[in-house]
Amino acid sequence: MAGGTAAQAADDAAKPARLILVGDSTMATRSGYGDALCQRLRAGVACINLARGGRSSGSFRAEGRWDDVQALLRDGAAFSASYVLIQFGHNDQPGKPGRSTDLVTQFPQNIARYVSEARALGGVPVLVTPLTRRSFKGRYLRDDLGPWASEVRRVAKETGTLLVDLNKISADAVQAMGSSEADTLAQAPPPDPTAAPVVAAPGVAVEPQGTPKTSFDRTHVGAKGAALFSGMVASELQRQIPALRPAFSP
Repeated sequence: MAGGTAAQAADDAAKPARLILVGDSTMATRSGYGDALCQRLRAGVACINLARGGRSSGSFRAEGRWDDVQALLRDGAAFSASYVLIQFGHNDQPGKPGRSTDLVTQFPQNIARYVSEARALGGVPVLVTPLTRRSFKGRYLRDDLGPWASEVRRVAKETGTLLVDLNKISADAVQAMGSSEADTLAQAPPPDPTAAPVVAAPGVAVEPQGTPKTSFDRTHVGAKGAALFSGMVASELQRQIPALRPAFSP
């Protein structure tokens, strides 16, 4: 029996790890840091970015996207572990019809449910507090996502879940660099204040849900921002999960 257990342990150790990313546009392809995080992994380590723009902790499930995550977890025998990074908050805030969730009665319950269901299927949930926005009031960064980050921290503590406190880490970094330098993390340079404003054509939605940003704003990130914030997440994952350290490139 002992020999069989040792053989099984050796077999599991030889299998690659897998990361599954679940979240909104600040983690999604083209507008977030998720793909840059995947690129930090060694060849052979699976990294699946299922984050989508415009999604909240409620709408991600309602659209059936969590079903895709669960299907992946059911088919996880080829991996030593499947780490599910879960980051919501931006679209859970008020004023977003079909997406907003109540901070007290819905948001934390949604996050806790993702944790329990990932565990039930053998996954390792990792909660990630929402990436900071980079809007300043004078010299100080606005902490408009603070209440949502606090709820994620609370759920992580109550459920004994790994936590990457990206909200705090990213906010501290953005505050230190200041508004002008923080603007260089966006997808495009700030607009020329002397240029005429761009007016959307009649009948054309200014920002359809989930459409990747291609212009300047202080929420989404370009290559520089993606590199910075993915590095923060990668460092925290390696610090907190020693078994993941070999999965990352030097």
